[in-house]
Amino acid sequence: MSRILWIAGRWTAWAIAYVAGLMALVLAGAWVWWQPDPKAGGTEANALWARHQWVGESHTEEEYRAFGELLKRHRITDVFFHAGPFEPDGTVPESRHRNARRLIAALREHAPGVRAQAYLGQIRVVEDEGVIDLDDPAVRARVLKTDEKFLDLGFDGIHYDFEPIYPDDESFLELMERTRELTRARGRLLSVALEQPPLFDRLQPVYKALVPRTGTVHHPPRPTKEFLRAVADRADQVAIMTYDVSLPTRSLAGWHFARHTRATLETIGDRVTVFMGVPTYRPLMEWAETLDVALRGVRRGVDDLDRPPARPYGVGVYADWTTKSGEWDRFRRNWLP
Repeated sequence: MSRILWIAGRWTAWAIAYVAGLMALVLAGAWVWWQPDPKAGGTEANALWARHQWVGESHTEEEYRAFGELLKRHRITDVFFHAGPFEPDGTVPESRHRNARRLIAALREHAPGVRAQAYLGQIRVVEDEGVIDLDDPAVRARVLKTDEKFLDLGFDGIHYDFEPIYPDDESFLELMERTRELTRARGRLLSVALEQPPLFDRLQPVYKALVPRTGTVHHPPRPTKEFLRAVADRADQVAIMTYDVSLPTRSLAGWHFARHTRATLETIGDRVTVFMGVPTYRPLMEWAETLDVALRGVRRGVDDLDRPPARPYGVGVYADWTTKSGEWDRFRRNWLP
């Protein structure tokens, strides 16, 4: 019995050493890959997710002026102003956006040309869990009526952020189709925030097998390439929520941003404007996932493209309520051309 335990312990030790060696090789390879400076520069098509207080509370003229100057200085083309969330029936109470008209007027005065979009979303019902049921045609119809109200207030577009969205969500695609008809008829924009795609589409069945969609536990809602193209064909802009990396080193986090930038731009960069989400908050692995790392990673991803995409692309800063002056300094230094 003792010999069996000795043999098992020896094999376990060898297995641990083997795995540790592989991890060391991966870390070393990522570090070497990360060292060269990216050749690609930043762009002048950039977005910002903005806090709800801009539409929900009043502000002074000086506050509006300062915000407009910030947007112009950092070449922000689109601001997603949080204006929701949707109620379960697809409506948004007017009390939540009582300052919207004043905001739009101030933005046109202090940052002309910057597009203000109504950032609307909710937790999507999946397996009887969630808040809003987009499978209900009546709910989708009320969502469209709510969109109309925000366009009437003067917003330049609608920005959807429903979560989770899985790549078999036909109801969401139907809502996108109907919303695009509305926004195009008004000469406005439709944009959408989506989770980052999986490393490989073939991993979706693995996710489903290992983490079934039961109760409140779901496999990651990663869009496949086919679904990403379907969404892009129904939108003017797609923002990929590339943050929340949770990788232990800067080189691995940078590889994450580079890989998703390349894959996304290769998949839909010729169809739609793309914003790659970059964080300015303090994530779990804050020593690795920083704004500097994210921006450098996006630029490395652009370097890896065979050619530039046909449509504009840039980054989406998440978010204005976590971005301090130091982060804006780094944004200008590491991204703006």
